[in-house]
Amino acid sequence: MRKPTANRPATILLTALAPVSWGTTYAVTTEFLPPDRPLFTGMMRALPAGLVLLALARVLPRGVWWGKAAVLGALNIGAFFPLLFLSAYRLPGGMAAVVGSVGPLIVVGLSAVLLGQRLTARSVLTGLVAAFGVSLVVLKAAGALDAIGVAAAFASAASMSAGTVLTKRWGRPDGVGPLALTGWQLTAGGLLIAPLALLVEGAPPALDGPAVGGYLYLALANTAVAYWLWFRGIGRLTATQVTFLGPLSPLTAAVLGWAALGQSLTPVQLAGMALAFGATVAGQLGGRPHADRSSVDRPSPHQPHADRPHADRPSAHRPHADRSSIDRPCADPSSGSLVRHSPPTTVSAPATTCAATGRADRRG
Repeated sequence: MRKPTANRPATILLTALAPVSWGTTYAVTTEFLPPDRPLFTGMMRALPAGLVLLALARVLPRGVWWGKAAVLGALNIGAFFPLLFLSAYRLPGGMAAVVGSVGPLIVVGLSAVLLGQRLTARSVLTGLVAAFGVSLVVLKAAGALDAIGVAAAFASAASMSAGTVLTKRWGRPDGVGPLALTGWQLTAGGLLIAPLALLVEGAPPALDGPAVGGYLYLALANTAVAYWLWFRGIGRLTATQVTFLGPLSPLTAAVLGWAALGQSLTPVQLAGMALAFGATVAGQLGGRPHADRSSVDRPSPHQPHADRPHADRPSAHRPHADRSSIDRPCADPSSGSLVRHSPPTTVSAPATTCAATGRADRRG
């Protein structure tokens, strides 16, 4: 049986690959894709990726999850993509990324309201440092601010933040893994963007070889794989830990611009990168991930007593008072995670540290 925290460093590193991949979007878009087609690009990222994942998972939503998948798909994809592109077109010099960098602060606040996580000065300060660091990296002096652009940038950050927290709150249906959940959201989001792209931008543009390659990369690696890693991470880490990985996206874009596009990095930008990266690391410290409710194997209340796990029933050779000697996982009330208590050498009274659950942590 694995504890939820057993592979935490590996989970953080794998989840971090998602924003790192998203940091390549600007370079791929500007170098290979048709210009001035942000909605079409958003649809080509989301809808093909969602359909591929649906074909692989072969699981459709049931019951209330049709509505939940639509809501999550709208927040994380369908509204987020158009608002993000709108802000990028209307704001100068990286201002869209600066406004969007308040996302971790929004997640911190929503997690306190919807997830019951304690709002701490440390998490707020970490979010402020991350936003300041990103601003030093991407912000350039030029032009006046556009009110619609600022509103779109903030709305895109709020949309993605709300989607992250609700994904954590709702978890996944029993027996459904992150691959299927990701496919549901990408498909729903892509279907929302498709009619908007047709209405605003007209017929799809003609595509040459580099454009086809660029869209394949965006749909598969940059979206299907990246969002699967992102939602997988949300299921295994706290929402705040996941969102503090977000600054890796503009940092990756800046490094890629320097390495591949010949852009320069000033000392101020390097200082901003150090601050943002430090805030990302700080955001991973001290978080205690909760057990993913969708990945816990719970005995059914209708399951016959004889079919339940052995630790769930008293043995004929072991009195009830000796139940504390069973080596079983227990719910830690301070974190919501599962910990294992070793058998005591002597038993003088029934154990009161936890209730026998007989649950097995099964990861999707």
